[in-house]
Amino acid sequence: MKLSLRSLGALIGIVFALHRPSDAAPLQAGDGNSPGGALAALDRKVSDLDAEEQTARKELGRLETDLADTHKRVVRRGRAFVRLTRAGLLPVGTGFDGLVQHAMQVELMQRAVLHDIEAEQKIRSRAATIAIQLEKTSKERGILAAQRSATDAARLAMDDEADRQVAFDRAFESSTGSGDYVAVYGSQNDKPSSGHDAGFASMKGRLLFPVVGRAEVRPGRREGADGPGLEVRAPTGSVVRTVFAGRVAFADRYGPYGRIVIVDHGDHYYTVSGNLGSTDAHVGQELTSGDRIGTVGDDGQGPMLYFEVRHRSRTVPPGPWLGLLQ
Repeated sequence: MKLSLRSLGALIGIVFALHRPSDAAPLQAGDGNSPGGALAALDRKVSDLDAEEQTARKELGRLETDLADTHKRVVRRGRAFVRLTRAGLLPVGTGFDGLVQHAMQVELMQRAVLHDIEAEQKIRSRAATIAIQLEKTSKERGILAAQRSATDAARLAMDDEADRQVAFDRAFESSTGSGDYVAVYGSQNDKPSSGHDAGFASMKGRLLFPVVGRAEVRPGRREGADGPGLEVRAPTGSVVRTVFAGRVAFADRYGPYGRIVIVDHGDHYYTVSGNLGSTDAHVGQELTSGDRIGTVGDDGQGPMLYFEVRHRSRTVPPGPWLGLLQ
């Protein structure tokens, strides 16, 4: 292979360019059914990404070592090549054989330098590909982490709602026989009666009205109820009271009822006060007729109390119990 002065000059320029400190950016590693089943699937994906990242980082570490060694070799051979070319194509005093030998050395060194340059370029290219892969992995991990957080929150919410469902259902199973609770009752104007005791059933038509102050009443129903309730429209914050003595069986948020208090009045009779803005009762608390249990809330459809009367778990029309025509 014959070398022209132009090709030799170009090659020397490449060698010197490689020998100068690179202004290129350094190599960067880069930045990636049921809720229970979804969480397991997300965890498997994260585990796969972790394994891929570990493998990629190991390869990147090897490439960085290989790149350093290859670059040193390029510089070393490039310098040797430059020294050979400085001697010229016709070394003085060596004759024809010396000329041939010198030309062969120049050609071999040229091939070696070009081979090393190509190897270095391949290493850099592979390292750049891995850096992009690691950056993608990091973004994917961030997305999966957000998905896992949302899924875990959904699972906790479902578990919490399931617990509330169990507590809600049990609230209508806790009542014992009649006479467990002593009723202190009066008319709707908050004046107690003469004080003789009675059970909840005997108070039908004479229960206290559940909201203190003026209110508008109309029939209503909530999802899951097998009978009607009342929507008692009153200003937000109006006091909600128990209509008869009893014990608090449930006090929490529950589905379409919102914030709710269930009072067990004995003999398997219950009143349900929902859509409360706040509650002032806790499970197990003993109440007398007229005790405050919360305030009227607003679920976005205007301020109101949602009120039910239940016998066992069956919803019964509440109007007649409050002395209302219905």
